[in-house]
Amino acid sequence: MNNVALWMSQPHHGFLEIARACGINALVLELEHGTFDLATLDQFLAYTKMVGMRTLTKVIAPRAESIQQPLDFGSDGVIVPHLLGVEHAREVTKAAKYPQKGVRSFSGGRVYGYGAPTSDALETENRRTKCYAMIETAESLADVERIIELDTVDGLFPGPSDLALARGRGAYDFGEADRVDLKRIATAARNAGKPWAMPAWSASERQFALDHGAELLVVATQNMTIHAGIMSTLGALKSEKIIP
Repeated sequence: MNNVALWMSQPHHGFLEIARACGINALVLELEHGTFDLATLDQFLAYTKMVGMRTLTKVIAPRAESIQQPLDFGSDGVIVPHLLGVEHAREVTKAAKYPQKGVRSFSGGRVYGYGAPTSDALETENRRTKCYAMIETAESLADVERIIELDTVDGLFPGPSDLALARGRGAYDFGEADRVDLKRIATAARNAGKPWAMPAWSASERQFALDHGAELLVVATQNMTIHAGIMSTLGALKSEKIIP
């Protein structure tokens, strides 16, 4: 399952273990709308590394410290929300890369084995960690072709619900206008030779993502999987006539 991930908004080690046992090996950790704090994020990322789970962290805000902290704790990449035009994206995403490419501040610790970094360690870290620009505002969509060309941006990650709201369409329903915007994002990534990832909750969204070359499909949220499990159990109980 190298091309699928689950979306987690609450730090629950048991959920992670179940997902890993089922064959999932990638997670998106939701800080903006989730309940992770810095201490639990640090512990959780240590655990993901121990069990071999790839992690992308959707940071809480487009600020340097919000970007640097998950990377310092060992996240394999960040998804940066609330970007506006290309100049805003240029300034914000610099925090995801060490100089001379960016302005990320150095912190030792887990990433460097709690020792001094080797001479090439910072450049290696620049290559290892990925910075995804979240395209969820009208401004970022208007500049998406320029944003993906930035040296500090490794890929694109649409935020379909907020993008639909920002574009005056109301609630996202994967309608024709939504698909036009998503196709523009996919095309920008492809033309730049960089990946894009898509939150794809339905079969039609997943097929769209595959048809347009998405590298990663985020296929369900933590709450969606729990809800589906409970509903499946209730359905079985009804078929067995244990409950009406």
